[in-house]
Amino acid sequence: MPTAPAGTLYRGREGMWSWVAHRVTGVSIFFFLLVHVLDTSLVRVSPEAYNAVIGTYQTPIMGLGEAGLVAAIVFHAFNGLRIALVDFWSKGPRYQRVMLWVVLGLLVVTMAGFLPRHLMNVFGAS
Repeated sequence: MPTAPAGTLYRGREGMWSWVAHRVTGVSIFFFLLVHVLDTSLVRVSPEAYNAVIGTYQTPIMGLGEAGLVAAIVFHAFNGLRIALVDFWSKGPRYQRVMLWVVLGLLVVTMAGFLPRHLMNVFGAS
């Protein structure tokens, strides 16, 4: 495997994968927002069609998709803060790997608080 030129920050390790995940989550969130605006605007065209579309969203598959969406938003937000620190804090590049593990830890903690309640609602437990 060829090595990266001296002076690059990521060299194919954690930083590169966080870069890829940041782009993937950003694009995913963008497409969700696009679909959300389109299906919400459907209420102006036909309230019956809007109700039919919203009815299709109330399935366990979509509930799991919502959990994935929340995970993408949380990761994207925390990783965005990490990126800002890497860019604007003089010691940021030195600690970028540690900050990624902090981002992943915050993601796990946040999702641990969100998932139990959300999955109870999705799968009908009271």
